[in-house]
Amino acid sequence: MRNPPFEVRQSPIQGMGVFATRRIRKGTRIIEYVGERVSPEEADRRYDDDLSEHPHVLLFTVDKRTVIDAAVGGNEARFINHSCEPNCESVTEKRRVYIEALRTIKAGEELTYDYSLTREGDDDLEMEQRYACRCGAGTCRGAMLAPRKDDHKKNKSQ
Repeated sequence: MRNPPFEVRQSPIQGMGVFATRRIRKGTRIIEYVGERVSPEEADRRYDDDLSEHPHVLLFTVDKRTVIDAAVGGNEARFINHSCEPNCESVTEKRRVYIEALRTIKAGEELTYDYSLTREGDDDLEMEQRYACRCGAGTCRGAMLAPRKDDHKKNKSQ
């Protein structure tokens, strides 16, 4: 990408992050999330999250058959951090994943999107600790995991 509207540098959220170098208008398609396309089984073989206290989040599920592994052939999109109050969103179109601006983003602002990682089984507390969120948002869920279904119901009734 020539003259991208962002740069990668140290993030107060986690490790490296992606920051706007100029204003990015709402609805702008900022970057495609790329990497090696593998099966879910291959992704599980490569990354055993059970062995890591702080797993890296470099996999993006496209559909039931395809996962993008940004650790292999990935670009700057792999450095976009999670936030519970994101300014971007992921959009899947024709089996490709793009990061788009949810609102106008100011120069210097860190680009973020909600990872909404899949919750599995009854080990929620352990999963929440392993995938702890450090976004600092007022509405932070405490984890990069998708909201619990009962949390969604609570929010609607409040």
